[in-house]
Amino acid sequence: RNLKQRRLVIASHVTAAFSSNLRIPEEWTHVGKVDPKEELQLTFVLKQQNVELLEKMLGLVSDPDSAHYGKYLTLEEVSALVRPSELTQKVVRHWLQSYGITNSYLFKKQWFFLLNIGGLHRLPPKRQKDVFNRKQSQPKAGLHLGVYPAVLRARYNLTSADVGTSQNNSQAVAQFLEQYYSPADLAEFMSIFGRGFQHLSVVDRVVGSQGRGKAGVEASLDVQYIMSTGANISTWVFTNPGRHESQEPFLQWMILLSNMSDLPWVHTISYGDDEDSLSTAYMMRVNTEFMKAGIRGISLLFASGDSGAGCRHVGTTQNSFRPSFPASSPYVTTVGGTSLKNPFKMTYEVTDYISGGGFSNVFKMPDYQVSAVNAYLKSMAASLPPQSYFNTSGRAYPDIAALSHNYWVVVNRVPVPWVSGTSASTPVVGGLLSLINGQRLLKGLPVLGFLNPRLYKLKGQALFDVTNGCHLSCLDEQVQGKGFCAAPSWDPVTGWGTPNYPALLTALLA
Repeated sequence: RNLKQRRLVIASHVTAAFSSNLRIPEEWTHVGKVDPKEELQLTFVLKQQNVELLEKMLGLVSDPDSAHYGKYLTLEEVSALVRPSELTQKVVRHWLQSYGITNSYLFKKQWFFLLNIGGLHRLPPKRQKDVFNRKQSQPKAGLHLGVYPAVLRARYNLTSADVGTSQNNSQAVAQFLEQYYSPADLAEFMSIFGRGFQHLSVVDRVVGSQGRGKAGVEASLDVQYIMSTGANISTWVFTNPGRHESQEPFLQWMILLSNMSDLPWVHTISYGDDEDSLSTAYMMRVNTEFMKAGIRGISLLFASGDSGAGCRHVGTTQNSFRPSFPASSPYVTTVGGTSLKNPFKMTYEVTDYISGGGFSNVFKMPDYQVSAVNAYLKSMAASLPPQSYFNTSGRAYPDIAALSHNYWVVVNRVPVPWVSGTSASTPVVGGLLSLINGQRLLKGLPVLGFLNPRLYKLKGQALFDVTNGCHLSCLDEQVQGKGFCAAPSWDPVTGWGTPNYPALLTALLA
């Protein structure tokens, strides 16, 4: 059979993104073929059915004004809805078998065949900072003693009674890039900072291998703070090995979730990549997995990033802002960052200048946020950056925010101060949503699931509006390091603002 014709047939059944005009960056050097003994793992992602219907159904189960609100699908129902067609499975299976590839075949044979068909089509991007925090700034004269659970609980109006009590409630954090938490560090953290409220000091389940290295700041931060705001709630840790183009294997992790029937209701993730460093096909497939999670009632929260609006050099004289993914996905809730106005007192919050935010260059603005975002663009028109820097029709983020500045974390049994980033604010919001899920479950209500449609209908109700401060961006003559600025109601720096827990609980129980 004609090989070219076979390529066209297979391409319609397998998700792929090939470039015929690949430009090799200067920092790359050709060093020859891969050793035949090298074992490589490949993931073949088959085209799924009914993705448009999946998106529509997600909107219905997530919209509080819909008769279908909270009527989530089971894993089996989701699988039946999107399962690749028999034709797709048959074509791809025969394609593999025509090259002698069976389930027990060595990966090196598959790798050879893939290159033979498609050639080299992407190079891993130049390494970027993927984890959104770990900025251990040096202490400055006059700074307050930092943020720890008692500060967070006071700022967001949690009492000692605001802890988990539902037996069928759970939450999770996902770790990448060989970041591991330490059970001993968690116990030490809770012994120091867990006074005054009931809490757990042990993770209930680790999915994946913990590794033997020292505890990472990122993993420690995530676990310690989701368990101190979402106090007394069963917590899981997902550890995900490997890389996708030198970055986090988000798809591998999401496919794992899409094959587990028993999962926590809230997942927080403090990792991300520049949108332009990933192929559109890859991000679209990850988005499909996000939708599959949401339609099952799972809430996914991602950190918005620590580079403000970001900056991408698109020419010798032209720059643009640089959105982050998965923060820019329309199907997740993205969390920005704030700091206290007065470092010595429990005052109102202002923008943390590192708080990631902006507009996607890949995903269109979802319906649930059009009104809020357009209102911001209109009210701030006179002070917006030049429109050549951002896509006014793209998905705008973040959606919500929390304190992200000067946290205490216990790492390798030592309390470490001055840790900042939106990967601090993200597990904090996640823990609060887990508390609300627990109250909903006790009342016989469904869990929150994909929060954004309901969050935007609240229009800032039950949240502390953050209206002061701007975040950083390109250091050039046109914007001079300034990205977007906070404003009344929604803004692309702090979203709708930060949680006022009792008010938010009341609003989300209604």
